[in-house]
Amino acid sequence: MKIKVGVIFGGESVEHEVSIISAIQAMNKMDEEKYEIIPIYITKDREWYTGEMLKDIDVYQDLNLIKNYSDNVVLYYKNGSYVLQKKHGLFRRVVKEIDIAFPIVHGTNVEDGVLQGYLQTIGIPFVGSNVYASVAGQDKTIMKAIWEEAGLPMTKYVWFYDSDYRKDREEVIQKTKTLKYPLIVKPATTGSSVGINVCENESSLMDAIDEALQYDSKIIVEEVVENLKEVNIAVMGNYENQKVSEIEEVLSGNKFLTYEDKYIGSGKGGKLKGNKAAVKTTSKGMASTNRKLPAEIDKKMREEVEEIAVKAFKALGSSGNSRIDFLIDEKAKKVYVNEINSIPGSLAFYLWDAKDINFTQVLDDMINIGIKDYKKRVSKTHSFETNILQGFAANNGVKGMKGAKGKLR
Repeated sequence: MKIKVGVIFGGESVEHEVSIISAIQAMNKMDEEKYEIIPIYITKDREWYTGEMLKDIDVYQDLNLIKNYSDNVVLYYKNGSYVLQKKHGLFRRVVKEIDIAFPIVHGTNVEDGVLQGYLQTIGIPFVGSNVYASVAGQDKTIMKAIWEEAGLPMTKYVWFYDSDYRKDREEVIQKTKTLKYPLIVKPATTGSSVGINVCENESSLMDAIDEALQYDSKIIVEEVVENLKEVNIAVMGNYENQKVSEIEEVLSGNKFLTYEDKYIGSGKGGKLKGNKAAVKTTSKGMASTNRKLPAEIDKKMREEVEEIAVKAFKALGSSGNSRIDFLIDEKAKKVYVNEINSIPGSLAFYLWDAKDINFTQVLDDMINIGIKDYKKRVSKTHSFETNILQGFAANNGVKGMKGAKGKLR
């Protein structure tokens, strides 16, 4: 019997379109002899849809097609099963049952623990990091605090809330003076290089902060690594066991890897939304980024990157397949861990492919880890029998429903 895998993607995120690309790539590579693949698309207004047509990227040019020809559903636990049930209509029938959820989502409101929290609340097995690791993996300030405690090398940084900046702009700017220009400004909890800018002076810093505040309520400012070489590596596993992928060197003409570098590549398609040519241009997702694979680094530095990557993965309690990004000062021969992507674009399949582990095997490994994580989670005690409510109302001045009925009417 096939395992029913519900692939969840989309969502209310600035990386919505990238998620669609990553999910369709994955669904096309899953082993159909092992798995029944059930697409579950979340629109930008948080409606859930399922249907075979959602495996075709051309469908996403017209949301009306999805609304008219796929099923608007809710996912919940019913009679011992996890079901996708129609949300509207006279007969709200169950459309599909699923055995395990596979979130292939990017960014805030989905990758950041929000979706994982819902899945964990209803009790369904799911692929990837749990709520805690997902939160830490999305919020750069939490991530860095954990890595700092673990003694991992990072660039110097400061962070602040939007309310801090509105209340006393001068105090925030003074805080950044502990750092050395050039600086890079980032929204702390978004991804895909949206709202990120490099600043050479205080004037450009303030402009960059104003832009970043459009995307997030928490902002992080970091020192830029000089003589930069940017490399990435993927780690597969959980807190017990890990393995590492090949290391890539990312090539960009910019001071940081932009959204266009990551997803548009050399194409001229423009934005994804409403532009069929752009969707075709970006259909390779992160696989379209200009790169050297393997990276041109010596054996000692390669081993250092691998060692730090595993430590970073374990420190956050990550699970599944994460990509960890590094910044290297080539002149000083210094390696800095930059950030983790708990659900990386294209699931970083190309980094495993370079080690002769194909995308189908990567997906299989991720699902198996998700099943193991679920078995471990349900083996722990999370609740116990208690009589704490017996006599609570009488002893604490709280009336029972009988006495409260009259007042509630």
